[in-house]
Amino acid sequence: MAYTARAMTRLPLGQLFVVGFDGHDVPDSARNLFVEHGAGGAILFKRNIDSLEQTVAINTQLFEIGQRCAQPLIVSVDQEGGRVARLRGICTDVPAMRIVGKAAETDPELPYRLGAMMARELVALGFHWDFAPVADVDTNPHNPVIGERSFSRDAAVVGRVAARFIEGMQGQGIAACAKHFPGHGDTDTDSHLALPRLSHSLERLRSVELLPFQRACAVGVASVMTAHVMFPALDEHEPATLSQTILEQLLRQELGYDGVCVSDDLEMAAVADRYDVEVLVEKGLNAGCDLFLICHDNDKAARAIEAAHMLVASGKVPLERVQQALRRVQAMKSRYVGAPAAPSLTDARALVRSAPHLALAERLAAVTVDGVERVSSIVDLG
Repeated sequence: MAYTARAMTRLPLGQLFVVGFDGHDVPDSARNLFVEHGAGGAILFKRNIDSLEQTVAINTQLFEIGQRCAQPLIVSVDQEGGRVARLRGICTDVPAMRIVGKAAETDPELPYRLGAMMARELVALGFHWDFAPVADVDTNPHNPVIGERSFSRDAAVVGRVAARFIEGMQGQGIAACAKHFPGHGDTDTDSHLALPRLSHSLERLRSVELLPFQRACAVGVASVMTAHVMFPALDEHEPATLSQTILEQLLRQELGYDGVCVSDDLEMAAVADRYDVEVLVEKGLNAGCDLFLICHDNDKAARAIEAAHMLVASGKVPLERVQQALRRVQAMKSRYVGAPAAPSLTDARALVRSAPHLALAERLAAVTVDGVERVSSIVDLG
């Protein structure tokens, strides 16, 4: 039945999914997702990364697999800096983004240079997309998951610094991602573990949480990641990832954004404990998500892709909605993957952790910020 639905739609709906996997090599289960199910890309975590040489090797494997697919794979990673750095000890290590926000007070162009430097290293290693920067405003001292990942406790500072970081990163060929829309900074619950609830009014959200995303959209950020957070003033029934009010009315219409809207990981407890993955895909697509992350379970990813075909074939998700999502994903791939080439180990060794990059990191290491030790206990965030 699944294959019948796939034949009926005749659409590459696997392109709307980026998947993770275990191990330092691409396993058969992931290869099948890419080649047979048409999954659009991969996300690598610390569990996939051992050294510069091995990172180049696994990204070369992904490039070669992409050569067998109708479209090349987009390869992504969470490389924020600070605690959330999958490539720690491989790329130039940079401190938490709170320090970057502080440093920008005296050097407003430093975020641009940092974004560009991080992008050059990621490109050399074979990546196309970085799930950074965090555009959340750190207004809650009891937030267990954002904290010093945020540039500042001041929304205007977060917006200004994030915008320049995005421009630097994207100017060097890496798609950036502003996260977690419409704002995870004032929560006191970790969405990896449970469903947070933020009871602010729309007026408050516009004056604080939305300001950085507005700036990110204005500079053309390639992607915006949704928050698995309830905002009852906007939608009493669904978290932002599944809310048409939040994604279509707020993000698309009010902020005027037309890039890729990507979900946070669908395996996080905030949503996975409430819905099966098939329901998440249905609700997410109808809400306005263009692309979904499924970061661990390859069987669940296969189910999700087949569900997308069934949903379109049955009319539960309008054809126009998935065509819109596919156009957005393809536009991002065209810009940031382009005509793909395998990463060069020689080039990566010459550029990654080069002297100018280390000098920039050393300059940041000298910056001190009060409260920077308030960090998440979860290091390998999904």
